[in-house]
Amino acid sequence: MDINNELIDKLANLAKLNFDDTTKEAIRGDLEKALTFFEKISELDTENVEPLIYMNEEVNVFRKDEAKTLISRAEGLKNAPLQDGEFIKVPKVIEQ
Repeated sequence: MDINNELIDKLANLAKLNFDDTTKEAIRGDLEKALTFFEKISELDTENVEPLIYMNEEVNVFRKDEAKTLISRAEGLKNAPLQDGEFIKVPKVIEQ
């Protein structure tokens, strides 16, 4: 795969990012290193290797679900830029 400016521009567009020329060169280098790494990994014989599903032998270990009040409503609203004493107010983003 050829890492060129078109590919970097396409990836930047998909990620909604903008890069200057210096950053594009750094990204190109990082992508080339990643591709080299993946090519090296693909050389390994993984024919008899079981897929790793869990990192340890424990399966579905969950903590007990307990309802706790960590802060009061007043403490939660203390730093809100706009609030009405009960809720945080945010600008309307959906118009009908």
